Amino acid sequence: MLGWAIIGCGWVARDYVVPAIHASRNGRLVVACDRDAQSLASLGGEGYARTCRVDEAIANAAVDAVYVATPNDSHAAVVSAVAAAGKHVMCEKPIAQCSAAARAMVADCEAAGVRLATAFDQRFHAAHIALADLVRQGRLGIVTQVRLHYACWLPRDWSADNWRVDAARAGGGAVIDLAPHGLDLLETVLGERIEQLVCLTQRRVHDYAVEDGGVLLARLSSGTLASLHVAYNCPETYPRRTLELIGTKARVVALDTMGQTAGGTLTLTDAASGLEQRLPVVDDRCPFMLQVEAFADAVLQQRPFAYPPERDLRLAVMLEEAMSWR
Repeated sequence: MLGWAIIGCGWVARDYVVPAIHASRNGRLVVACDRDAQSLASLGGEGYARTCRVDEAIANAAVDAVYVATPNDSHAAVVSAVAAAGKHVMCEKPIAQCSAAARAMVADCEAAGVRLATAFDQRFHAAHIALADLVRQGRLGIVTQVRLHYACWLPRDWSADNWRVDAARAGGGAVIDLAPHGLDLLETVLGERIEQLVCLTQRRVHDYAVEDGGVLLARLSSGTLASLHVAYNCPETYPRRTLELIGTKARVVALDTMGQTAGGTLTLTDAASGLEQRLPVVDDRCPFMLQVEAFADAVLQQRPFAYPPERDLRLAVMLEEAMSWR
């Protein structure tokens, strides 16, 4: 069993990471850490320690790996401290609020000989694994286009400490928060690299200083083109989580699969007949749980994690260079 610490106990940790570790077959939660005692008190489950001190959490001898879920601007410092303590680390996306900090994190973990992974749980969603299988098996033919819509409604007062709309703490707004998922999914599902990326941003609805929406255009190594629309200005009553792959033999649409939970639907349209077919999504296990299990397996079996940090760093640098406000 891999002993986990969690640093940063906001809603992601409370609602998803803590339950995922508790449910995993190969991990246990040893200690949770947050500077806010109320956040610690809101966590569920028993059998683990709680502390407001990062040094105390990572010094615990029973901790093998740390899940970092703090605001973006603190990722580099926390990950560096974790690496110096000889602990493996999984860090929430984006890996950092800027590429310089991301490079430092990767270098620190490499120097310390510990594994570093970015927490992209959607890689492990059963629907996205099914999409990758369709592409690999050639059922879509030549994939010509991908369209992705990943959006939400996030006003300034979304939370008491809404650091996601603070440029200094987050590194940006909707684009840096939501686009990393989409870029990672493009490469994961299509099995190829993004070679070119451009981005347009908007400040259209909300009155904060960062962008509340963006459109990204990507060209992948095969020549497939992709468009990604991400936003903080989309009412949540609308369909706002759609991933569409268009090929010469078939088109497939994944609806409500981009998120922290299992479920959603896959619909395949045959190019020759136009007939639609609902494809089963048979695995209803939580993507967060599958993610922490996969990382724990890599650590316990002393093998590389399937998604190296250099890949995540490359995409972070590419996104930073594409953003018009940089």
